[in-house]
Amino acid sequence: MTRWLTDDEQRTWRAFGSAMRLLTDRLDRDLQATAGMPTTYYELLVMLSEAPERTLRMSELAKRTNSRPSRISHAVGKLEASGWVRREHYPGDRRGWLAVLTDQGLTALKAAAPAHVESVRTHLLDLLTPQQVEQLGEISEVVLNHLADADIHAATEQVAGARE
Repeated sequence: MTRWLTDDEQRTWRAFGSAMRLLTDRLDRDLQATAGMPTTYYELLVMLSEAPERTLRMSELAKRTNSRPSRISHAVGKLEASGWVRREHYPGDRRGWLAVLTDQGLTALKAAAPAHVESVRTHLLDLLTPQQVEQLGEISEVVLNHLADADIHAATEQVAGARE
């Protein structure tokens, strides 16, 4: 039997969905205007900047961004064309590739970060009380952990099904 949303749940769900779409769009537009890159490219640069030796396997980037390998390959190709990332073969695996953040890419990331942080503050964090920021963090972690666990479970079932 379907557990329909109450009026309060419906209002919350719709506000959350609309807010997330508008926030994501605004952050992307702001980053595009100030740094000439979409949020997805910024996130890839951040991931690489935080990785040991500023290097990650392409498959790891796809996993971390919940993207298809072809989409990551396309994005890394664009970052490569900008001189922000280079690809290298993964030692011991002919088919494996690494994405490496270049010095130029790190410089671009450092230049983009202040305006991006200001956009996040202006359109989200500064609108909330410290308690609401804490609550948002807790809520986000609950949802993230649930979805990550569900994805791991689904992937495990897919692998098991493929073996049968």
